[in-house]
Amino acid sequence: MVHLAETPTLAASGGDTVLPPFTPGVIFTEIHLGSLIALFLLVAAALYGYGVHRLRQRGDAWPVGRTVAFVAGGLGSIAAVAVTGIEAYDTTLISVHMVQHMVLSMVGPIFLALGAPVTLALRTLPASPRRKLLAVVHSRVARVLTFPLVAFGIFVANPFVLYFTDLYRQTLLHSWLHEFIHVHFIVTGCLFFWPLLGLDPLPGRWPYPGRALLMVLSVPFHTVLGLTIMQSKTLLAGDYYPNLGLSWLDPAADQVTAGGILWAGGELVSVTMLGILVLQWVRQSEREARRIDRALDRQEAEDARRDAAKITNGAPADTPGSDTP
Repeated sequence: MVHLAETPTLAASGGDTVLPPFTPGVIFTEIHLGSLIALFLLVAAALYGYGVHRLRQRGDAWPVGRTVAFVAGGLGSIAAVAVTGIEAYDTTLISVHMVQHMVLSMVGPIFLALGAPVTLALRTLPASPRRKLLAVVHSRVARVLTFPLVAFGIFVANPFVLYFTDLYRQTLLHSWLHEFIHVHFIVTGCLFFWPLLGLDPLPGRWPYPGRALLMVLSVPFHTVLGLTIMQSKTLLAGDYYPNLGLSWLDPAADQVTAGGILWAGGELVSVTMLGILVLQWVRQSEREARRIDRALDRQEAEDARRDAAKITNGAPADTPGSDTP
């Protein structure tokens, strides 16, 4: 349904003089630090850095790769689309919005999960806050939301609800709802990726084959959604984009581009994540093999000591395969 009373007036009078065509240069020149997400990024970076500093002060190690993943990969990728020119144009070009969507819901959460912030907090917090954090992580609500099938359902259903209802248009018309959707993208992405890739101690985590299967199952949904948007003859958000009055903007062509970004980007991120998952699986298998080897070495050393003690006491040593206790 078209709501004429709510059509945007951003460029109704000024046309192209209000908002020039999007170029890569605006990504670096249009910086906006007055948003809720910008505040979250600063606070999260400060807390994570303080936690790493606390560990080093007491002589404990923290992998540099985790810090890089969380700060540069996670917070950095979110900042790249939430406080730059990407944010400035995300209500003007749906293709730009789709790039933002992919980063906020997939790229950022993956790197945040690899940064293991919960583990860092558990290693640095005092006893009382640590117990409270553990209580939250292992609460019934957390168990339900992070259960892989529940998180998978939320992650897959969200974009269909957003783009094929009037909700998407409303996010373009109301800045508070627009920013809420950004936070929602990050939270739902974390709920999905944290149990699959994260290094933190979460309840009910599936074994690696189940995680890999769930990741593979998510790929077709991005393909279907992307192709549906590309082939749709109806503009998302109705007359919002045409009423911007920008001569350089072709909403129909931009929507096709947006669908292609969602399709190709979703598959690229999913395949990359599957590779990370397989790598984690291999490393866990190697750690398990080393653990078993160490246990066998300890058992052999104990047997050798026992045999040596028997020989010292004049008793015959046990022979391999004998039934002597």
